[in-house]
Amino acid sequence: MKTALTIAGSDSSGGAGIQADLKTMTANGVYAMSAITALTAQNTTGVQGIFEVSPEFLKQQIDSVFTDIRPDAVKIGMVSSAGLIQAIAEKLKEYKAENIVVDPVMVATSGAKLISDDAIGTLKECLFPLATVLTPNIPEAKVLSDMDITTAEEMVEAAKKISETYHCAVLLKGGHQLNDANDLLYRDGGYRWFNGKRIDNPNTHGTGCTLSSAIASNLAKGYDLDTAVEQAKAYISGALAAMLDLGAGSGPMNHAFEFCGKGFAKEEA
Repeated sequence: MKTALTIAGSDSSGGAGIQADLKTMTANGVYAMSAITALTAQNTTGVQGIFEVSPEFLKQQIDSVFTDIRPDAVKIGMVSSAGLIQAIAEKLKEYKAENIVVDPVMVATSGAKLISDDAIGTLKECLFPLATVLTPNIPEAKVLSDMDITTAEEMVEAAKKISETYHCAVLLKGGHQLNDANDLLYRDGGYRWFNGKRIDNPNTHGTGCTLSSAIASNLAKGYDLDTAVEQAKAYISGALAAMLDLGAGSGPMNHAFEFCGKGFAKEEA
């Protein structure tokens, strides 16, 4: 069985972060492992508290995984401090990790920055050059490319700039009123659009975590990047189309939609 590691924060409500990653990896047929960067008190209405682990303890977690069950792919989610980013980069280089998917969680949907400027600088310097693929959304791509993105052509230009700067593939995700459900994969000087179906579901908590974890899962199974993205988009569409409705805010998706009705449903009397 192929294996994947997620390095990210915990979401106590189960919709995003480590919990979404583990569910996604399991549903996509790989053995899922985790190294937790922070605990959050979080639900569908927002984040109530964050408790970071130390860089030393994060290194211990990564050591424990790589020295026993080596991951075939690694997904990295939100890492909010420079020290933790440096710890991850050090260990990934030490173990020569492969198939690294970095979801650069830096900007909230509202446009507010989620990590400090020095941590963004460390991300750019230490972690992005190790990535197989980066998966920014539009606000994050604006920060990384230092340009405004208002058209499909500007999406291509921004993805090209990011790809050439960090020498990795870039999956620039549509949304935020621009090319919703349509994502752009840029690498090696060329690009491809992945057109998705717009699903009218307000419950989108954890979509970024889920997509990047599904890509990592498919890379772990040996698929090329185009196929990994294609299958990941099909999976997330299914999870959204299941129309799970939990919580008072923007709720989670149904990561186990393919399993529903296969022994999960209550038997009729």
